[in-house]
Amino acid sequence: MAKQKGFIKLQGSLGGLTFYESGGNSIVKTTGGVDKSRINNDPNYKRTRENMSEFGASATVGKALRLGFSSIIKSFKDSTITGRLTGTMKRLNTLGSGIRGQRQFEILTNKIVLEGFEFNSKIPLSTVFYPEFSAPTLDTNRSIATWVIPNFNTANFLRAPEGATHFKLLLVSTILSNYEYVPGLKKYEPTDSEENEVNGISYSDAIAIGGEVGADTTLTVDLGFTSALPNTVGVVLATGILFYQQINTEFYELSSANAMRISAIG
Repeated sequence: MAKQKGFIKLQGSLGGLTFYESGGNSIVKTTGGVDKSRINNDPNYKRTRENMSEFGASATVGKALRLGFSSIIKSFKDSTITGRLTGTMKRLNTLGSGIRGQRQFEILTNKIVLEGFEFNSKIPLSTVFYPEFSAPTLDTNRSIATWVIPNFNTANFLRAPEGATHFKLLLVSTILSNYEYVPGLKKYEPTDSEENEVNGISYSDAIAIGGEVGADTTLTVDLGFTSALPNTVGVVLATGILFYQQINTEFYELSSANAMRISAIG
């Protein structure tokens, strides 16, 4: 491996060499690896093709989940969330029915793999918000999610960042469909594309830091379905906290200590 020097910087492959950018440097190395057509056709690479199929699908399903939280995820995510979600989905995939390379992503059946996922691995929700509360619940149609947080003393059960004067609790509900391999397309597709990624969010009022909250806090999200959702989708419920600083009458969201996790899937 060597660095490119000079006015003209190349990218791509040429004459057995590969040119690319890494860490702000222009790098050149000899082109290696197995020919793509051999990977796609050689019986000796059957296991490689199976792994590639399922790993690519894991990234797709992970992206679908991130899109379900797209309205709020920027307030919580860390730089590792894409890779961590892909890895989590791959673990879920290994439990799915079907043959290697075509195993299904069965969200509700294997929900334990996803429950507890932290959107910021460095700030788990339990490290900043730790009163006693139960996980959110769903109605019989799995359309209406409810989270009840009993009254608590913010001085004892909250670790607020410097400068924070208030906080908001939030409940997010999003649907994640099962994904199955479609032989005719040679790729994975959601079994329930219409419901997939449908989502909603509910915030509490801004609650002052210091002393008792004063009452139970109840958050509700209604996704609007009038009939029961099929068992081929999971309703992913995430709970979180956002910190704010009040200046005059305005509330400004702080960038530190915000936390959210997947608390339940129903």
